[in-house]
Amino acid sequence: MESLQKKAIAFFDVDGTLLSSTIAHCYIWLRTSSLSPFQKFFWTIGFLPKIVYYLILDRISRVKFNLVFYKNYRGMEAAKAKALATDMFENYLRQKIFPEAISQIEEHKEQGHHVVLLTGSLDFIVQPIAEFFEVDSVLAAKLVEIGGKFTGELTTEPLIGEQKAIALKKFAEQAGISLDVCYSYSDSRSDLPMLEAVGNPVAVNPSKALRKQALETDWEIHEWMQAS
Repeated sequence: MESLQKKAIAFFDVDGTLLSSTIAHCYIWLRTSSLSPFQKFFWTIGFLPKIVYYLILDRISRVKFNLVFYKNYRGMEAAKAKALATDMFENYLRQKIFPEAISQIEEHKEQGHHVVLLTGSLDFIVQPIAEFFEVDSVLAAKLVEIGGKFTGELTTEPLIGEQKAIALKKFAEQAGISLDVCYSYSDSRSDLPMLEAVGNPVAVNPSKALRKQALETDWEIHEWMQAS
């Protein structure tokens, strides 16, 4: 990557930071969007036991949770899922965006900063979000495709925890920009490595654990509300 000729880089987590959604919400929307109310009801009833398991798994290890959860995509037609992603953004995700997120990203652009979405969410789901915010770059998870269908496996390690920090550092190094002038935004303690890697970490709607860390280290804390 050539030098960006930018003053700094602002890295943003997506789910829970820019908008109030999760990878589970997106999967459920994709799976049920074409079902009748009757079919959707019974599909949801069948999926409920898995949700309890995923909540427990997420508390134990978010990396393991992502690896296990994305196996739900096994056998899904990739082209169809990617086409539905645009509809999902317009009909579901767009209304979940925090207005303050829009103004914060615009502020970075006005200051001549390169804006990057750095997320463990899937690339084709994040793309319409990236286009809405008109960001400069996207670093996101990607599913393996064979014969036009997803295998349920990721092409790389999940972009969670240390992997996010590694991706962030590599991006900044290739761009020739010091981490000391960079920014990171996240809502989750699992993103501590990403936040600790830069000179300007910002906790957005932080979890209890992240709030404690932010207060102890005097990080900025932003409270962003969803539009009513």
